[in-house]
Amino acid sequence: QVQLVESGGGLVQAGGSLRLSCVASGRTISSYAVAWFRQAPGKEREFVATINWSGGSTKYADFVKGRFTISRDNAKKSVSLQMNSLNPEDTAVYYCAAGTNYVSSSYEYEYWGQGTQVTVSS
Repeated sequence: QVQLVESGGGLVQAGGSLRLSCVASGRTISSYAVAWFRQAPGKEREFVATINWSGGSTKYADFVKGRFTISRDNAKKSVSLQMNSLNPEDTAVYYCAAGTNYVSSSYEYEYWGQGTQVTVSS
C-alpha cells in the first residue's frame, strides 16, 4: 500500500509561484509513475503533469506547458510540482497520484493523496 501526502499549497498573487510536494509512505513509489491532477469548484478533475518511474520522461497538459515543472527524487520518495506564472484559472485543489502506467488518465492511477488547495488571486 502507498500513502501520498501533498503539501505546499496556499494563496498567491497572479504571476507568483508555488512549489507543491508529494511525499509517499508505505511502499516505495520508485517503480510508479506519479502525476498531478487538479479540480476546480464545479469542474471535472483534470490532468496537469506526470513523470515516469525514473524521472526521465514527463508529460504536461497544454495549459501548463512552460509554466509548471514536475520532478521526482526516488530516494526521498517525493515528487514536486514547481508552478510559475500562476493565474487565477490555476485555482484548484491539486492532487498527486501514483500508478503503474505513465498516462494522463486519472482512471489509471491507483493511489491518491488528499489534495492541497492552491488559490491564485488577481
